[in-house]
Amino acid sequence: MAVQIIDTNYQALWDTMKINDGWESKVIAASKKIIAGKAFYEKVSEQVNKAMRWEIVGVIHMMECSCSFTKHLHNGDSLLNRTTRVPEGRPKADPINGKGKPYTWVESAVDALKSHHFDEYSQFTLPMILYRLEKYNGFGYNYKKINTPYLWSGTNHYTKGKYVADGKFDYEVVSSQIGAALLFRYTTDKTLGLV
Repeated sequence: MAVQIIDTNYQALWDTMKINDGWESKVIAASKKIIAGKAFYEKVSEQVNKAMRWEIVGVIHMMECSCSFTKHLHNGDSLLNRTTRVPEGRPKADPINGKGKPYTWVESAVDALKSHHFDEYSQFTLPMILYRLEKYNGFGYNYKKINTPYLWSGTNHYTKGKYVADGKFDYEVVSSQIGAALLFRYTTDKTLGLV
């Protein structure tokens, strides 16, 4: 029952999503950056879950660290050490190149996605992809009764309200980050001419 409610809501939002004026060039540039990292994202998908589209990895990478391959997919912390911000202390294992060496981006990304159980999913329908992207960031916006900017920033489904720090919400702040739903559309929709 809960999955059906999720499917209906996410699909309805997707179907009625429109990009806000002035956002398209920014979204295209970010989507091209994601597409450029396809080979890395495919490696991660292959190790985490062969059913998972590489674009999911790329979108999370853009959301968490602007597609920098020197940062943890978990939260954008440096690969030189385990993460220090939430989630703290990831990856749990030592770097594959040995103690004292930086983590590779791929090993960190695999850990991040497995810690969010992406390896356990058998279905990657559009509504479930959007649900899992939102879950990756957290459901705190539901308590504020607004659509999360993590998914919908830059679209008609989000106006304002943002967590400006862990646990600190400001109703007047507007997110300038591109929402994951918009990035996913632009990196997967062949009619847009980017793929």
